[in-house]
Amino acid sequence: MIKQAIIPLAGLGTRMLPLTSVIPKELLPINGKTNLDYILEECIEAGIKEFVFVISKKKISIKKYFYNDAFYKKIIRKKKDTRIIQEYKRIKKYKRMIKFVYQNSPKGTGDAIIKCKNLIKSNFFLMLLPDDLIINRNCSKELISLHNKKKGSVIATKRVDNKSVSRWGILSVKNRKKNYFQIDDVVEKPSIKKAPSNFAIIGRYILPTKIFEEIKKIKPGQGGEIHITDAIRNLIIKKNKFYGNIFKGKYLDCGTMKGYINSCKEILKEKKWNYAWLELGM
Repeated sequence: MIKQAIIPLAGLGTRMLPLTSVIPKELLPINGKTNLDYILEECIEAGIKEFVFVISKKKISIKKYFYNDAFYKKIIRKKKDTRIIQEYKRIKKYKRMIKFVYQNSPKGTGDAIIKCKNLIKSNFFLMLLPDDLIINRNCSKELISLHNKKKGSVIATKRVDNKSVSRWGILSVKNRKKNYFQIDDVVEKPSIKKAPSNFAIIGRYILPTKIFEEIKKIKPGQGGEIHITDAIRNLIIKKNKFYGNIFKGKYLDCGTMKGYINSCKEILKEKKWNYAWLELGM
């Protein structure tokens, strides 16, 4: 059973400057909730019981978001605001489920994952990249369902325009079914001519603990980063089963300023969020 999720949060967020010079991008509000709240809600609905957050010392405010008890208690004593009380209860619930590890140098997603090695208890775990929001359907639940069916690793995927494949990690397709396929290879940001398909990797993965050993063998690539796709590719070469899940939800990019603004508009349009103060008639 998939009960643990790794969430890498140590990235500098330079594409969201100047906002991210003072606020981690994962704590930016999207229609009444933080980006991170949407990720946590998706995971909890999918059955996740424990989170490992990978943060840096520069993003310690993410930890403070969950460990600000004295502030909440002081405000609640003064105001006795029902909405604030409910928010505090929600945050306390999350806090009990979260463990923190540190990645103080930006060495890529592969390096972030290996920091969590000693905390992962089962043979497989979920990993989510918070830049990618998926609304309307629970993508993590879909991945876990396919994992339970096929007993292998799973990566969320969607078709992208052929002209944009060089911006994505692209999957090579084998044995295509209606909503999934076996992954034959992974190519990081290929040229249009060399792209094996237009199925792009989206930031939801079910990965095996075998990947920790593969990451150790990888030499840093461009920018000194260790890319998770290199480790995945090595596991596929060694005949480990990976599947692409063609998810049914709507993909939103929260990693750029343009994408963040669009995400706010789309979530507002969908009316899928929960404003506590509206429920209270405020």
